Amino acid sequence: MKTETSLTLRFLAAQVLVVAISLLVAGAVASLVGPPVFHDHMLMTGQPDPSLELFHAEQAYRDANLITLAVALPTALICALIASLWLSRRLRTPLQSLTRAATSVAAGNYRVRVPAGDAGPEVTTLAQAFNTMADRLEHTEDLRRQMLSDLAHEMRTPVSVLSVYLDGLEDGVVDWDLATHTVMAEQLTRLTRLVEDIDDVSRAQENQMDLDVTEEDLSQLLHATAAAAQESYVDKGVGLQVEAATGTARVVVDPQRFGQVMGNLLTNALRHTPPGGQVTIGAARRGADSVLIKVTDTGDGMTADQLGHIFERFYRGDTARGRDNGGSGIGLTISRALVEAHGGTLTATSSGPGAGSIFTIALPLLPERTALMSADRPDETTILTTPRNIPHRGI
Repeated sequence: MKTETSLTLRFLAAQVLVVAISLLVAGAVASLVGPPVFHDHMLMTGQPDPSLELFHAEQAYRDANLITLAVALPTALICALIASLWLSRRLRTPLQSLTRAATSVAAGNYRVRVPAGDAGPEVTTLAQAFNTMADRLEHTEDLRRQMLSDLAHEMRTPVSVLSVYLDGLEDGVVDWDLATHTVMAEQLTRLTRLVEDIDDVSRAQENQMDLDVTEEDLSQLLHATAAAAQESYVDKGVGLQVEAATGTARVVVDPQRFGQVMGNLLTNALRHTPPGGQVTIGAARRGADSVLIKVTDTGDGMTADQLGHIFERFYRGDTARGRDNGGSGIGLTISRALVEAHGGTLTATSSGPGAGSIFTIALPLLPERTALMSADRPDETTILTTPRNIPHRGI
């Protein structure tokens, strides 16, 4: 226990130094200042100088001072020793805990935590800072492990398909034709998209996503996003509507990243909406400083359990994101991370299976542009794709 002894001795040395200086000062005052003052006061009482009574009184004063100092010295030293032992013990326990915890973290155990203790606010702050560091390290390690697991899981299918086709080509069982080329190209595209998505979601969740934000008109952004998805909606026979007031809501966003978010939401809605269904994009102001953007579909809907996991990476439920329908499984995860990077939120609601889903983005409005979407100004409703006459659903 070399460290413990050293700490105790340092406290004791400091206490002894204080005691020694205090006693030296007290002794000097008692021997140099006290006797003349005492002598003057004795003369004021009418004692003759010199006299035997005055001599014995002054001698008694000196003896009393010496006895007091002789008793005070060992008493102060004993008190200093006890105080040093108590203080060093009080500090030693949390410091030992911190040392053991730091050693465990260095060995790779990020789940270790240290109690705050009662050694004072400084030690408590140190313990809290250590626990915060351990939490972040544990979170980073969990992300790393999950990332490796996710990558292995998601890459297994396309790699297996490519391997089978390559073996077939080498053995002459499979011919290089348009079908083979299409299959291999699709699997390579899937791998490429997976790598890009993993990079995006990781950087976004770690707040390392670079955003090129500008002031944009929300209505124009929504119409541009819907126009980009128009062809795929026409092909499947799903209606797409945009309901947003023109030129009244302005937001500060990265247009490319916002388009990526809306593209993911529209792709997800299309994936789970059957032909003849309807998807509606709506925008409405909430309060004085934010706007709600809703993507509403009449598709599969979700259970309460699926709603609790829908934004997790690679989560798949019975009607959640599927591997075989072209999705990488993390589009919604990326979307939420990007919306949060803009200072907003992304949530999902559903009344249950078969009742459709609503994905809601809340984004802050510009402070100087928070005028209400005028009630006296009718909303502009644009029907981009209406393959069937299906009544539109409001937000």
